[in-house]
Amino acid sequence: MVEPEDWMAATPKSPIDLHTDRPHAARVYDLFLGGKTNYPADRKAAEQTLAALPNAAVIARQNRAFMQRAARYLAAEAGIRQFLDIGTGIPTSPNLHEVVQAITPQARVVYADNDPIVLAHSRALHTSHPDGRTAYIQADLCHPQEILRHPQLRGVLDLAQPVALTLVAVLHWLPPEYDPYAIVKELLGELPTGSFLALTYVTNDFEPDAIETVSENFEAKGSHVNARSKAEVRRFFEGLELVEPGLEVVHRWRPDELDVGADALSDTDVPLYGGAACKV
Repeated sequence: MVEPEDWMAATPKSPIDLHTDRPHAARVYDLFLGGKTNYPADRKAAEQTLAALPNAAVIARQNRAFMQRAARYLAAEAGIRQFLDIGTGIPTSPNLHEVVQAITPQARVVYADNDPIVLAHSRALHTSHPDGRTAYIQADLCHPQEILRHPQLRGVLDLAQPVALTLVAVLHWLPPEYDPYAIVKELLGELPTGSFLALTYVTNDFEPDAIETVSENFEAKGSHVNARSKAEVRRFFEGLELVEPGLEVVHRWRPDELDVGADALSDTDVPLYGGAACKV
């Protein structure tokens, strides 16, 4: 078994083709967050997205703010000390481990993503607090057992103890041949009572035409987007105990004083639902 502290050394260092000649959802998201890990093709895709959905950058920032609030809740109020974040994306500080280890330095975090672009940046930027553990594994959400049985995950997380599973803005990107409900159920099935699920998911409840245009643009470039209604997103939490205020648009989920500008947004400005729930 790979020792947790050796995860970076164990990761293959072969050259990675980042395909900078075509847009990539993770880099477009990074651009909307103010990051610099993007290229002309990504900037063009961002322009097309903004033309159809002018508040796309606001949506990205509010999604990120939800992640940070959910992580703080899970670490500070729910007392969770282990986190499995799938669909990590390009690192953007503060990352999940920075948020939770600021509260609990001993927290352990495993990031999982199937994308070599993310791998290239995570090697350098997902560095744990010395009192905790942080690992990155390259694995595919479409194949949950590939993640759950990964030796680096098993070296960092104790799956006999509660784990927070975070799926932030990733499930709606799954290819249509995969059942996201079955995937979430399989992942949660391996986690004990007291574990949590936190997720965000794009919806077409408010701006269906704009969401359809954005989806078509990404489909044309090889990325699938599947928006869902609130009732459909709530299905991911079946059998779990939802944390107050339940499933909400992300900027209405436990907002705090750090969310500058969120109070000026209407309920329909950010077509993204978010929630957290406990396995009981």
